Amino acid sequence: MTAEPLDTRTVSALVADACAAPSLHNAQPWSFRYLRDSSVLRLYADLRRALPRTDPVQRGLHIGCGAALFNLRVAAAAAGLCPLLRLLPDPACPELLAEIQLFSTGPPDAELARLAPAIRRRHSSRLPFRDEAIPGEVRDGLLAAAAAEGAQLVFPGAWHVKSLLALVWDAEGREAADADMRRETARWTRTEPGETVGAPDGIPGGAFGPRQRGSSVPLRDFAAGRPMPGRGWAPFEENPAVALLGTARDDPPAWLCAGQALERVLLRATMDGLVASLTSQPLEWPEVRWMVRDPLSAMAHVQMVIRIGYGPEGPASPRRPVTDLLDVI
Repeated sequence: MTAEPLDTRTVSALVADACAAPSLHNAQPWSFRYLRDSSVLRLYADLRRALPRTDPVQRGLHIGCGAALFNLRVAAAAAGLCPLLRLLPDPACPELLAEIQLFSTGPPDAELARLAPAIRRRHSSRLPFRDEAIPGEVRDGLLAAAAAEGAQLVFPGAWHVKSLLALVWDAEGREAADADMRRETARWTRTEPGETVGAPDGIPGGAFGPRQRGSSVPLRDFAAGRPMPGRGWAPFEENPAVALLGTARDDPPAWLCAGQALERVLLRATMDGLVASLTSQPLEWPEVRWMVRDPLSAMAHVQMVIRIGYGPEGPASPRRPVTDLLDVI
């Protein structure tokens, strides 16, 4: 295989697709540098966008960057490229999360390329879903998607889903009592319509969804404790489908793996006509996180709680312009 330099337009398109990935509070904590001579694209953690109170060990930051990395792999395959990936290539520079050498010859990964149309269609949906079971073959495809990236996906039973809901309530109560965490959440969420104008990041109020009537699904309320004019209430599904995504280890390489697995699951779900929302709230408290594990599975470390099902697509959240994210040298 050969790695010939790519033009800036092609690299910018790859980065734009990468940055359609989900991230904690839509902080988009990533930046990219393209080394033209070697055709290497580097992914860096943007530590200015870290959430020190919500995500003190930067687990969520790594998961978000891993999701962006997977989108980049998909976009590269769709463009006929063969990316060679190296995670955490420089121990002396921990914010350098990955290097991707983009080869222009050799067979691209057709399975990855098929996921490309889902990159721009995937949006978190915090709206009510239908009480409709996910067919077994569709679930099996999601399990295989996680396994392909070295992670594990588990659909816990109804009893454990109810316990997860209680853990989300517990975490929400802890957050309400933590002034620093409330301020951090408020920084990245917009409850007033005027706040969303021109904002390239964060979660706009229109993406919060309605307040739950009956609190039946594990869903973070980004407006908790703050008035939000015009936001209504709605009943949600009584029997939500919830999946746990986990890894064998719990360190930066595992978090990057989890992020790639998460995005592969979400893109596969989108292609299958499903929508999803993510809940990390009970994972942000160490004394609560261990209880999220499904006692009937062998999953070691839960990295994300995914609510998934059939329902309306959520609105798109804002994205930072590629010109702010990419250096070409």
